[in-house]
Amino acid sequence: MKIRTLIAAAALALAASAAQAAPEKPKLTLGVGGKPLLYYLPLTIAEQKGFFKTEGLDVEINDFGGGAKSLQALIGGSVDAVTGAYEHTIRMQQKGQDIRAVLELGRFPGIVVAVKKEHQGKVKTAADLKGMKIGVTAPGSSTNFFVNYLIAKAGGNYKDSSYIAVGGGASGVAAMQKGEIDAISHLDPVISKLQSDGTVFILADSRTEEGTKAIFGGSNPAAVLYLKSEFIEKNPETTQALVNGLYKALKWIEQAKPEDIVATVPESYYLGDKPLYLQSVKNSLETYSRTGIIPEEGMKSAYNMLVQFDEELAKAKIDLSKTFDDRFVKKAK
Repeated sequence: MKIRTLIAAAALALAASAAQAAPEKPKLTLGVGGKPLLYYLPLTIAEQKGFFKTEGLDVEINDFGGGAKSLQALIGGSVDAVTGAYEHTIRMQQKGQDIRAVLELGRFPGIVVAVKKEHQGKVKTAADLKGMKIGVTAPGSSTNFFVNYLIAKAGGNYKDSSYIAVGGGASGVAAMQKGEIDAISHLDPVISKLQSDGTVFILADSRTEEGTKAIFGGSNPAAVLYLKSEFIEKNPETTQALVNGLYKALKWIEQAKPEDIVATVPESYYLGDKPLYLQSVKNSLETYSRTGIIPEEGMKSAYNMLVQFDEELAKAKIDLSKTFDDRFVKKAK
């Protein structure tokens, strides 16, 4: 009886290993724009906890100054995949590039627009940012789209302001403190650092469900894993392994204590203030996706945001069903 049990167990193990085919491209490069930002925490967790290696992948992560730059690297072929803003999949479709998200990492943007304290009283809505220098991770990135939308929604013209690339980390804090910018559209821990220093006041905050609904009227997807559709079709097992690794990270974050998250990331992420970083983690936990799947209302919300200020996109015919492929996350679950 014991021998039969052992044989059956061995057969099940063989069947399981056969079902999980090896990645077609086990060594690959992934782009990101501002890895230390909490917007991309699931990527760092997948890396630090070895979830990619468990899936048979050797992932080299290239960190760019902003999401627009990591997108350019994907289009140019220097990276195989990107963790970046969902909005890029919509805008690239209009430009004839078939880029598809395969996993939602963030269900709320987590982006905050903050203004230098000296402008308090003068700046009451985003339209009042006219003529100001606004810091963003990089022009054309999600932080840029966010403030553009707010300005358009408030009745202003985003072209009346200047957008300054400040990168994804401490450089954003320095730009505000040195007076190089008047306002900033950015993420934690940068925003929490500026708040704690008393340098800024908050104009718009999408770190919570309540804040996101106040701005967009509903959910609004943030970071996703996206790839060229051609890569997905040629490398389905590699794509599945990437999704599996990041999905494990989402589940780990969902169950972890904030202190465990802080202990897992590199100390350089703290911006020199570990207690503040811990508070930033607590502020951001609500933003991460619970399912990995972008709801239809979220896709529409992202599209509606973009057409507020992108006239070419507003005229284009966009098929939102082609911006997100849910096959892989459903299998991961």
